This record gives sequence, C-alpha cells and structure tokens, in this order.
Amino acid sequence: MKLYYDLHMHSCLSPCADDDMTPMNMAGMGMLKGLSVMALTDHNSCRNCPAFFKACEGYGVVPIAGMELSTAEDVHMVALFPTLDAALAFEEALESHRMAMDNDPAIFGNQLVMNEKDEVVAEMKPLLIAATDLWMGDAVEMVRSFGGVIYPAHIDRDSNGIIAMLGDIPPEYGFTAMEYRDGGKREAYEALYQEAAGKSVLVSSDAHQLYKISEAENCFPFEVEEGASAEEIRAKIFSYIQNG
Repeated sequence: MKLYYDLHMHSCLSPCADDDMTPMNMAGMGMLKGLSVMALTDHNSCRNCPAFFKACEGYGVVPIAGMELSTAEDVHMVALFPTLDAALAFEEALESHRMAMDNDPAIFGNQLVMNEKDEVVAEMKPLLIAATDLWMGDAVEMVRSFGGVIYPAHIDRDSNGIIAMLGDIPPEYGFTAMEYRDGGKREAYEALYQEAAGKSVLVSSDAHQLYKISEAENCFPFEVEEGASAEEIRAKIFSYIQNG
C-alpha cells in the first residue's frame, strides 16, 4: 500500500492560517484528497495535536504530531515526534524559549486551541510566529532529546528557508532529510548544495488554507502492508527520515 502524505500544515492555532483550518476540517480534507498520513506542524506549538489525532483517527488518516520550529536565526525547521506524548512534552519544554511578545489578533490573526469537537477551548497568548531563542544547534539537540526528527523546511523558498537565511546548509547538524515545496527543484538544489544531496526527500504543502492541503501526489518510496497499524506506519516513516 502506498502512503500519500502531507507532513507540513498549519491549523487555526497558527495566526497566519485561516480560522477554518480546524483539526476536524483538516483531517476531513486530507481524507477527501486521498492522503494516508498527515502531520500537524503549527508555528512553535503542538497544542492542537491532541484534537488533530482524534480527528484523523475518525477519518482513517494516520496522524503525526509536530511543529514548525523557528530558530533564533529565523530559519524554519520541521520537527516531528514519534508519539503525541513526546510532542506535548516538547511543547512544555519550549515554552520558556518563545519570544516574550503577546499576539495581537487584529494584526497577526487568531491563535485558537481546539478540542476534538472543533470547539475553541483557549487562545494562546505568546506570538507563535516569532522566532524562538534557540540557535539551530540547540534546537536540533532539543528536538532529538525528545525522540523527534528535525529537518529544514521548504529549502526552496525565498523566505525563512535555511538557504535563504544562511546561504547554505551547514553540515554540522547532520540533517538526514530535506523538505521542498516544489519537488521539481530537487535536482537543481542537490547540484548546488552538497548537503542537500543524498538525503531523504519530503515534499509538503505548508498549507495555511484548506484548499492548499496536498492532493494525493507525494508518496514515500516504500510501501506498507494493508492493515498496518498507525504505530507501524509512523515507525516506518521515522526510519525513512532518519536514515537519509
């Protein structure tokens, strides 16, 4: 069985995402589009992952808990965690590293925490789209200490990608995967940047609106048996990401 995926999406917790990007709506849209696996990666928070897990389970989609972590260099990284508990533990640890600046919904948008019924249960106060105080090396080490995987987001984007911000991909962080927004740019980037070559490749939408969630176009270069459990599928995906 092929696994069609989208591993980079934002819910209504991210102030830059539409308010109708609720966990239930996202999971339902993923199901309609034929996705097998979806990761929720809000800016610097995992608070909507519990509701997202419930929604995905109801629609038969395998959920992965994650976040789009902004380093002190303002480089965007995708961090994915093997379990929901690990993601929530990381969320708690990250709290002291967020910028001490409150969100202004009138300027940046709402930061809505939802329950499994798509009801608003809270609004996060810190501005989530601001960079954390974690330098890249510290961010990488911290994510891995919680059993997570971390890799550069949208390296082919002109803003907040690792190449756009740093001019290259530093080898010392040992990244095993690279994310592209446009998979057609892979060969050009691998030719230009040595550290992009020979890595696991992920192509995801970075969707902030429901219609931008990926179609069933990108699949992993491996298959799983029919009836494989969500835990088995997540383990296979993490192995692919970690082994380059």
